[in-house]
Amino acid sequence: MALQSRAADFGTDARDKGSLPERSMIMARKAKKKRKYAKSAGSDVKNEMRRYKKGTAKSGRGGKAGKVKSRKQAIAIGLSKARKKGKEVPKKKS
Repeated sequence: MALQSRAADFGTDARDKGSLPERSMIMARKAKKKRKYAKSAGSDVKNEMRRYKKGTAKSGRGGKAGKVKSRKQAIAIGLSKARKKGKEVPKKKS
């Protein structure tokens, strides 16, 4: 059903062989997208979230400061650790 409606948008029949180039163009557009974050950076964030949920995540140098209070803070710490390890993570905005 969705295939027919998409074909109607382009003015071709869904069973027509002319729909193949359209599909390849869509796949090419998807392939162009590049990851913003490295897969391994996600594991650093995951570990930090685990520590946050457990209640052992600390903020600040050496972990002497207070506990991590929010999820956002835990994610930021995880990304920061990934940056220090040299993983592909976008720069901080501020």
